[in-house]
Amino acid sequence: MTLKPKPKKSSRKKASPSLRFPKGMRPFISDEVYHLLAEEYGPAPWAPRHDGVSELVACILSQHTSDLNSEKAFETLVRRYPTWQAVIDAPTPEVVDTIRNGGLAQQKGPRIQEVLHRVLDLRGEFDLDFLKRLPLDEAKAWLKQLPGVGPKTAAIVLCFAMGMPAMPVDTHIYRVSRRLGLIGPKVTADQAHDLLEPSVSPAQVFPFHVYLINHGRRVCKMPKPLCGRCVLAHRCPSRLEEPAIG
Repeated sequence: MTLKPKPKKSSRKKASPSLRFPKGMRPFISDEVYHLLAEEYGPAPWAPRHDGVSELVACILSQHTSDLNSEKAFETLVRRYPTWQAVIDAPTPEVVDTIRNGGLAQQKGPRIQEVLHRVLDLRGEFDLDFLKRLPLDEAKAWLKQLPGVGPKTAAIVLCFAMGMPAMPVDTHIYRVSRRLGLIGPKVTADQAHDLLEPSVSPAQVFPFHVYLINHGRRVCKMPKPLCGRCVLAHRCPSRLEEPAIG
C-alpha cells in the first residue's frame, strides 16, 4: 500500500478580524464621537496639574502601576526632596526606596535621576515652559530625546502641563477608538497618537481625550462593554447584540 503524503499546512497567516459595518451604516468620524460624548459627559475644562518637570516625573512613576500608587510615590518623592537637584544628588538606592510604593522602583528611580540630569544638561534649569513656544511637533521631538520618553509621555506633559493640543492615548482610549473604527485594527498605540490628534480641532483635543477615557472606564469596558448604555452603539461596528439606548 502506498502512503499518500500529508498535505502541507499553509504558511499563510489568517487575516486579522476587521470591523464590519452593516450595509447602509456610515462609520463614525471623530468629530461626531466628540459631540455625542460631550453631550453625555458635559464640559471638560483644562487646568494644569503640575509644572512640566513635575508632570514628567509623575508620568514616569505612573508607568505600569495604578494612579493611586503613582500619586503616593510622587507625593513621597517631593516631600522628601525639596528640589529636583536634590533628587539628582541623592544616592540612587535612597531614591528607589523613597518611591518603592509606586512599583518598579528599581527601574524608575535611576530613570528619574537620568531624565532630570538630562533636562538640566540641555536647559541649565528645571523649567520646560519654553516648550509652549515651540510648534507641537518640535516640542514632542524635544521631549522624546529624553531617556525613556515616548509618544504617550511626551503627549501627557504637553497636554496636561502646557495646555498644548497633544493627544495622549492610554489603554482606554486605544480600546474605544479601535472598537469604534476611528483607527484601524492593526494600528499600534504609538501610531494612534498621530492619527487621533489631528482628527479633531486643536481646541477639542483635551476634552476628546477626557471623554474617551471616561467612556472607556464607565461604558466601553474591558472585557465586556455595556453596549445597552452606550450613546454610540447605534453606529458602532463592535457593539454586542444588546438594545442601544435612545
